[in-house]
Amino acid sequence: MTTKNASAATDSRASVMTLEELLALPPTVNVTTAARALGIGVHKAYSLIKTGSFPVQTLSLGSTVRIPTAALWRLLGVTPPAQ
Repeated sequence: MTTKNASAATDSRASVMTLEELLALPPTVNVTTAARALGIGVHKAYSLIKTGSFPVQTLSLGSTVRIPTAALWRLLGVTPPAQ
């Protein structure tokens, strides 16, 4: 593995969202945040959205796309703590 590849591997692990971060998300998130929660790149996320293959419901609000956090939690098997 080259130094560049090792650096890229470290960067991708660093960007994985923790459970604490997942639970702290607001009711909807942008595509960048949803991609990070799913462990995929932003370009891949937009590609999946464009083809209708994104694994959770998306909300199109004009030129803005939002993703419901609850849908991400369900997909990832995350249960928020009881309030």
